[in-house]
Amino acid sequence: MSLIHKIGLTLIKSVGHVTAKSLLEHFGNAEAVFKASRKELLQIPGIGPATADQILTNDALKIAEEQLKFIKKHKVDVLFYTDDNYPKRLKNCFDAPVLLYYKGTANLNHSRIVSVVGTRKATEYGRQLCKQLAITLADYDVVIVSGLAYGIDIAAHKESLY
Repeated sequence: MSLIHKIGLTLIKSVGHVTAKSLLEHFGNAEAVFKASRKELLQIPGIGPATADQILTNDALKIAEEQLKFIKKHKVDVLFYTDDNYPKRLKNCFDAPVLLYYKGTANLNHSRIVSVVGTRKATEYGRQLCKQLAITLADYDVVIVSGLAYGIDIAAHKESLY
């Protein structure tokens, strides 16, 4: 299955993770979603005329091509929902993302993982708490995961690198 189609599936404005999984279940893979006819798309629960038209315009595939160039240039790894090494705990969430981007060698199925999510407007106290958390968890072989959003997510990520 083409990585461009996998990325493209995540770029369709009115298709979220749950709908994307429904499309994948129906058509078998992301490439088949983009090759489907309007009539076939409209038979899927949750797919209306506007969403079918967005899929058929292929704008998402054009943007995906640009993202693929960035991914290759910056050596970013991609995990698709159906990949064997996609985080097993995340697969248990009905609205888990169908695509994850990451860099590095972390085992996302490690037995000890802590996810840090917080405010975008981090206080000094919050940043210090992240630092202390990372220092403490380092002794216990814990993988720290963040979404890299502004604020606490970035603080947790930065502190886990030291």
